[in-house]
Amino acid sequence: MDILISEELATAAVDRLTEKFVVVRDGSLWKDPAHLGRALGDARTIMIRNQTQLTADLLAAAPKLIGIGRLGVGLDNIDVQAASRLGIVVIAPLDANATSVAELTIGLLLALVRKIPRADRSTKAGDWDRKGCMGVELADKTLAICGFGRIGRLVAARARAFGLRLVIFDPFMKADSPALLESGATLTKTLQEALIEADFVTTHSPLTAETHQMFNAQSFGAMKAGAFFINTSRGGVVDEAALLDALGRGHLGGAALDVRQIEPPTLRVGFENLDNVILTPHLGAATIEAQTRTFETVATDLDRLLSGKPAVNYVNFASPRR
Repeated sequence: MDILISEELATAAVDRLTEKFVVVRDGSLWKDPAHLGRALGDARTIMIRNQTQLTADLLAAAPKLIGIGRLGVGLDNIDVQAASRLGIVVIAPLDANATSVAELTIGLLLALVRKIPRADRSTKAGDWDRKGCMGVELADKTLAICGFGRIGRLVAARARAFGLRLVIFDPFMKADSPALLESGATLTKTLQEALIEADFVTTHSPLTAETHQMFNAQSFGAMKAGAFFINTSRGGVVDEAALLDALGRGHLGGAALDVRQIEPPTLRVGFENLDNVILTPHLGAATIEAQTRTFETVATDLDRLLSGKPAVNYVNFASPRR
């Protein structure tokens, strides 16, 4: 087996792989770790999205595996350290989704501050509730961007066009970084410093042990009264109970969540009942352009690995070490 596909993935890029390699597709495989483990034992590479959990144990039971193709930028469902120890290349299209996620972030920000979803529902219901849909301008307000990687930088470029002041929190960013200087943003030393200044907060941090629930009761308490919060990164960076409490008490002006701790959510926890909350089903990369780039990038690199060539879009190393 050259390529194992453990989720429902169907595009022209995948179809081209089937013409050249032995490809096994089982869209329900991610639901059964035992079955997945048996299938991995005979696979040279695997293509996944965000449902398949590739643990250290599963990878250890895959002696032929030389490459993992991740259709997306989040790596929290792959034990990258274990893959690296075993010499397995981890492929991810780190630039493919950035523009789409950045554009969604700005769209959610505008929808929040101008109450567009509420205005839409009200008008379609026959009301003309201009007073209830009074919003605020973005110009001359402060946006805190938490995580200043590819997506954060694109958000900053778009935010400047709206006249927003920018503050950045990113523990890996240096004060003399060209990207930071170009953005005209102020770099803060701590997350709390960024939150205290901001009228709007958006996070673009990966989910790691350090960032897990970095937005918690203390974080939301540090934000200005009436501030808005947007998450288009990973649901796990937010303590949802703390966010719901801050919204319920009226401390925050609103929130937009494209990602959740559990996807799709198995319980309605209360966000659904709040007019000042926008919920979307992980749409950050859900554009035709982003999906095309993502599949083409991963498919091309898997083709390269299986043909004995180094990958181009890799996370750890370009060629297998096993």
